[in-house]
Amino acid sequence: MERGKMAEAESLETAAEHERILREIESTDTACIGPTLRSVYDGEEHGRFMEKLETRIRNHDREIEKMCNFHYQGFVDSITELLKVRGEAQKLKNQVTDTNRKLQHEGKELVIAMEELKQCRLQQRNISATVDKLMLCLPVLEMYSKLRDQMKTKRHYPALKTLEHLEHTYLPQVSHYRFCKVMVDNIPKLREEIKDVSMSDLKDFLESIRKHSDKIGETAMKQAQQQRNLDNIVLQQPRIGSKRKSKKDAYIIFDTEIESTSPKSEQDSGILDVEDEEDDEEVPGAQDLVDFSPVYRCLHIYSVLGARETFENYYRKQRRKQARLVLQPPSNMHETLDGYRKYFNQIVGFFVVEDHILHTTQGLVNRAYIDELWEMALSKTIAALRTHSSYCSDPNLVLDLKNLIVLFADTLQVYGFPVNQLFDMLLEIRDQYSETLLKKWAGIFRNILDSDNYSPIPVTSEEMYKKVVGQFPFQDIELEKQPFPKKFPFSEFVPKVYNQIKEFIYACLKFSEDLHLSSTEIDDMIRKSTNLLLTRTLSNSLQNVIKRKNIGLTELVQIIINTTHLEKSCKYLEEFITNITNVLPETVHTTKLYGTTTFKDARHAAEEEIYTNLNQKIDQFLQLADYDWMTGDLGNKASDYLVDLIAFLRSTFAVFTHLPGKVAQTACMSACKHLATSLMQLLLEAEVRQLTLGALQQFNLDVRECEQFARSGPVPGFQEDTLQLAFIDLRQLLDLFIQWDWSTYLADYGQPNCKYLRVNPVTALTLLEKMKDTSRKNNMFAQFRKNERDKQKLIDTVAKQLRGLISSHHS
Repeated sequence: MERGKMAEAESLETAAEHERILREIESTDTACIGPTLRSVYDGEEHGRFMEKLETRIRNHDREIEKMCNFHYQGFVDSITELLKVRGEAQKLKNQVTDTNRKLQHEGKELVIAMEELKQCRLQQRNISATVDKLMLCLPVLEMYSKLRDQMKTKRHYPALKTLEHLEHTYLPQVSHYRFCKVMVDNIPKLREEIKDVSMSDLKDFLESIRKHSDKIGETAMKQAQQQRNLDNIVLQQPRIGSKRKSKKDAYIIFDTEIESTSPKSEQDSGILDVEDEEDDEEVPGAQDLVDFSPVYRCLHIYSVLGARETFENYYRKQRRKQARLVLQPPSNMHETLDGYRKYFNQIVGFFVVEDHILHTTQGLVNRAYIDELWEMALSKTIAALRTHSSYCSDPNLVLDLKNLIVLFADTLQVYGFPVNQLFDMLLEIRDQYSETLLKKWAGIFRNILDSDNYSPIPVTSEEMYKKVVGQFPFQDIELEKQPFPKKFPFSEFVPKVYNQIKEFIYACLKFSEDLHLSSTEIDDMIRKSTNLLLTRTLSNSLQNVIKRKNIGLTELVQIIINTTHLEKSCKYLEEFITNITNVLPETVHTTKLYGTTTFKDARHAAEEEIYTNLNQKIDQFLQLADYDWMTGDLGNKASDYLVDLIAFLRSTFAVFTHLPGKVAQTACMSACKHLATSLMQLLLEAEVRQLTLGALQQFNLDVRECEQFARSGPVPGFQEDTLQLAFIDLRQLLDLFIQWDWSTYLADYGQPNCKYLRVNPVTALTLLEKMKDTSRKNNMFAQFRKNERDKQKLIDTVAKQLRGLISSHHS
């Protein structure tokens, strides 16, 4: 029973569960019914559930049927009404279809027109948009076209400006277009192209400037020469310390239009053609020859591109290289003046260009850079001039070189360059110039002295007399009173040498012009150079003539006379120098001329040469002496050689009439002394081992002839027996032996007033030794053997006493 109750209770629960599931199925959305159905299948009573579900379906069918039955009449009425409406709807449909067909037919043209209008509106809108865009693009294209034209015509700086406007103003407005991007990408290439082209123009300019520097420098130096000539005309005097032409007036600063539209000016290499200008026209300004626009353009272009420093460094580097090339002189520069001129023209041209660049650009070159280049140029130029000028042996070339250096220095000084070192170097060249002058005048003096006839100048008319006096300052009242023909005391080389000294002074003065030296400095330079000419060149020339082997006594006498007159003319040379330098000789530190000393030295050398020459002539005559020292015959006349010698001396001293008295007297005394000494040596020479009294008598006759010559006064001015004193040693020696007065000699020896004071015991002993045993060889004394033996004993006794005197004298 309980079991039945339990089954019934379970059945009720199952029924309730099925009821719940059915309600959920009815109320739940179809998409969510899956879990509900799963709960049915999860249970064990799904058969009963299906039964329950069938029962529920049947209930719903019955309810539907009831409802349908309830509304069936209304449904039928509705169907009837609907059928009626369908007919009306069909009619309406037909009417609408017909109306639509008519409307479509009528509106077809309108639709076409509207389509056309739509297309026109679209095109109009597109055209308007295109015009707007083109209005934005046209300035870009125009600027680009302008850029291309400027590039084509090589107007690079305007092209760079156009490119800048294009990049920063126009392209940003249309940057989204493809062609603009191409332009933007091409801009750096265009900038590089402009840089390269402008740099190429600059290189062409630099190359052209290098080639034409000498033309530029030549023009600048012509301007300086013209200005100096103008100053000379205005001042009517040498331009020493004259006012310099101001730098402002030295050149015309001209402005170059950077954006010039002229292709010719854009393509100009830098040098304008001035070759066809007439010589008599005004010389163009040095800067007028040069078109600097390539430099300015390139500078502006690189400045705009932010590469100014690169450009400055490149320009300076290239110009330094060109400076080194310009400053390298040609190896044969010293041969001609044109070599120096071309060298200077190139240097001047270089610095004229740099100076103009300095003053027409801002910072491309600065003063420090210019000064550095100038210091280098100055040192190299001075070194080159020192080297090459040392090769110059022509004083005219050295003088022309000096004038060229002065013009070179004046030209550069106009442009503000310091040139003191050049003038200092000119003082060095002045010394070299003096040396070349001295060499030249050495040749001139040599020719004058070699061609001179060394005889007084004869004149046969007043005109000839005045001509000589005009050439040489000479006054002699006695000579003026003499009738023609007459003779000057000097030979032709005196006026010639005097005039050549004046020519030398003029040559020295020429070099001092335009050196900005004071009159005192010029005077000092001329005097020092003239002193060198006198003391070295002329003195050497005179000495060479005097020392010539074949020179005669007549020439030497004439040289003494000539130098005496030249010595007297030195005061006139002093006055000549004073007149041309306006420096009085009394001025402090004024150098005196040494001409007096020079001519005195030459005269003294000539005098010494006369003495030497006379002695040599005497020696030549003495070589003819042929004494028979063993003769026993007593002669009665002087030897022939001595007679000839005396005759020669008389004729020689007769030529000495124009010599100063002391010179003639000294020459005569020197000749007599030399003759006496030579005769003494002849008597005492070792080769004469023995001599006889007869030979001594002959020798005595010759000495008497000499004494007679001395007493005759061959040269005026000697006191009574002065000249005879030259032979006093011989006279006393010969008297001692011929008179055989040994007792007196031995008794009075050593007394101040002894008769044979000049007889030396050594000389007497030597001669006495030669007379020993001569009687054995002489037949004339053969019969007087005893007397001879006595005399021989006497000789021995005297010889012994003489030896005693000699030994006592030495002790």
